[in-house]
Amino acid sequence: MSEVYAVRRARLRERWTAGGSATALVTRPANVRYLAGAAPSGAVLLLGRGEDLLLCGGPPSGEAEEGRPDEALRMQVLPRAGGDPAVAAADVATGQGADSLAVEEHHLTVSRHRAIGSVAPRLRLADLGGAVEQLRVIKDEEEISCLRIGAEIADQALGELLESILVGRTERHLALELERRLVDHGADGPAFATSVGTGPHSGRRGHRPTDRRVEEGDFLSVCLGATYRGYRCEIGRTFVIGTSPADWQIELYDLVFAAQRAGREALAPGAAFRDVDRAARQVLDSAGYAEGLPPLTGHGVGLEIDEDPQLAPAAMGKLDACVPVTVEPGVHLPGRGGVRIDDTLVVRPEADGGPELLTITTKELLAL
Repeated sequence: MSEVYAVRRARLRERWTAGGSATALVTRPANVRYLAGAAPSGAVLLLGRGEDLLLCGGPPSGEAEEGRPDEALRMQVLPRAGGDPAVAAADVATGQGADSLAVEEHHLTVSRHRAIGSVAPRLRLADLGGAVEQLRVIKDEEEISCLRIGAEIADQALGELLESILVGRTERHLALELERRLVDHGADGPAFATSVGTGPHSGRRGHRPTDRRVEEGDFLSVCLGATYRGYRCEIGRTFVIGTSPADWQIELYDLVFAAQRAGREALAPGAAFRDVDRAARQVLDSAGYAEGLPPLTGHGVGLEIDEDPQLAPAAMGKLDACVPVTVEPGVHLPGRGGVRIDDTLVVRPEADGGPELLTITTKELLAL
């Protein structure tokens, strides 16, 4: 993997040197991990004139969620606790003879930016912008493999839950059980806070589980994800509890399923982000559900659960091959409940079989 990280740093170096900066400082944790293989708490990455350096405020913990540092990359632990690795990195850059430093202004706080300027007043600070995030959009096959394994873990955890007795259990209890099962099956941990919504809570995007108990006839919507080697996937499903679904539940489910299928089928290299969103959104709009729809149909995933691209009405840009995204339309009816269906897929050309579905738990409306 050392070669992979070295190539990533070289690609980034080509971008910022074209802008006139001699060195660059990466502080956003996901970006540090992408370029260095690991992101110990508070660590920063200095891409210097002489060598690249990973600076840490303390010794790495060795926990799986930190990752494993690139063995070819020198690591420096600050000699005293409480020091700021970003400020120390600016001092190192000055010692290397750099006259400019590109920083991630969108991540640095104002006070941290000022501290860097004060310790290295001769450095011209420039903005690295979203250069690393742009590199992260297209995944290599090793990254996709991690997402695929994470999706398998999430599918396993969800499948086991569906085989258990659900009536009478609380949303909070079910969410905690799902997160435990993720770890039991080999995940680093949940990719985000697991959402379980029952009855009137079902279908709500980002619903935080409560102590409401599952009742007969409820819609039950679940959204969870697994983190594997730092990479995060997402899956969401909706079910009916304990009985045959009512007519309104079948109609609403079929509608959201059709919207989700339209969004999935629109995924292709060269497809505009907004066109994927439109494909799913039009199905729901035409049925009278234009009001209250989520602001986007999907988003990229990777080292963070919400990455570029954003599949939204005003989003600019087009999809590339090997970009993993979610497609997650939903409808929530206040006081009644709703449906959300969410998959993680990888954009692939038609010659390679079209979009690769990573989350494979059935989308049939099951009565549990």
